[in-house]
Amino acid sequence: MLTVAVLISGTGSNLRALLDAAADPGFPARIIVIGADREADGLAHAEAFGIPSFVVPWEAFDSREAWGAELDAQLKVWRPDLIVLSGLMRLLPRDVVAAWAPNIINTHPAFLPEFPGAHGVRDALAAGASETGASVIVVDDGVDSGPILAQERVPVQPGDTESSLHERIKPVERRLLIDVVRRIA
Repeated sequence: MLTVAVLISGTGSNLRALLDAAADPGFPARIIVIGADREADGLAHAEAFGIPSFVVPWEAFDSREAWGAELDAQLKVWRPDLIVLSGLMRLLPRDVVAAWAPNIINTHPAFLPEFPGAHGVRDALAAGASETGASVIVVDDGVDSGPILAQERVPVQPGDTESSLHERIKPVERRLLIDVVRRIA
């Protein structure tokens, strides 16, 4: 069975969907730990499902590299087969990516390579795009530039706001993530 660590920064909505999927005895992966870069609301999902968690607070470190070294140390305790970045709003340092590649995947609320970065939904709206989407990629040294594992288009509707468009992308992102983890397993 594939063992999975999930890293988050926020509410953990994608995490929750993955936890629900993994609760099915027929799902071929098991989430063994949930990590965060802050005291994120999504950590409540770890507690609710009885899954261990850890926090490596970004602000406690002088550099991204120092933060990454501690994150890497925490992950090495658990030795997951796969690391899922599920709303982690930090770029992993190169050393962390190198240590775990190609076994790190990321969800992104845009149809990559269009609109990479932290504001994919906002950027799609600002560009006047008629559609965007959701993607699941392998993490590499770039910003949302790794090999694409799955993606699906989501139309932009007249009057869409960043929030309304993001809410329509989220279910697609969740489904793609679950499908990719199942395929990897």
